[in-house]
Amino acid sequence: SFWNFDPLFQPQSHPARDAHDTFFIKEPASTISIPEDYYERVKTMHENGGSGSIGYRYDFKREEAMKNLLRTHTTAVSSQMLYKLANQEGGFKPMRYFSIDRVFRNETMDATHLCEFHQVEGLVADYNLSLGDLIGTIETFFKKIGITQLRFKPAFNPYTEPSMEIFGYHPDLKKWTEIGNSGMFRPEMLAPMGLPENVRVIAWGLSLERPTMIKYRIKNIRDLFGHKVEMARTRTAPVCRFEAVN
Repeated sequence: SFWNFDPLFQPQSHPARDAHDTFFIKEPASTISIPEDYYERVKTMHENGGSGSIGYRYDFKREEAMKNLLRTHTTAVSSQMLYKLANQEGGFKPMRYFSIDRVFRNETMDATHLCEFHQVEGLVADYNLSLGDLIGTIETFFKKIGITQLRFKPAFNPYTEPSMEIFGYHPDLKKWTEIGNSGMFRPEMLAPMGLPENVRVIAWGLSLERPTMIKYRIKNIRDLFGHKVEMARTRTAPVCRFEAVN
């Protein structure tokens, strides 16, 4: 729970931490250790605030932070990498991180939803970045794989401000489908890590399956990934390769 939620300034009462959204592990139910000094700074930020924030004004519970779970988003990896970046020998240096990982959510499955899927995570940590840098990065990424019909919608995330949901148009479903979330990490997340005040972090978590549905005109996500995928399809699918786009 700690790396998945708490450093992201997500309150321990947030609905996403309930069993109807998250898969908790029964055995072992609790993690072994977390960085104690960092834990105390995160706890203080939740309870009392800092960096211009008043926090959430509640009693931060250690037993909640120590619960084991299946990660609900790849931002759980980003929080660990940013902490390491802020505390590395020699101090902070501008950096970019990318990952493709599997995530798990207790969701009802339908044509565009799975309870086990993949996210494409990315972040850039540098001085004085802006929302324009984030939008340009996302547009360039999707242009390179042939998806140009995009929309950005203002959204709320506990750990980013401003925040944007990303939608791509599926020509066969004839609707705009959410394909990712993005934003700029909040000071309440970055300050306890020890990052310099003028460092900004732009970040995005994109679906892997839904953009693939759009690119290859697949109407049902369960035909692409999961227990209903035809075995013959997995054996005959060609290797996908994207050429450089100038």
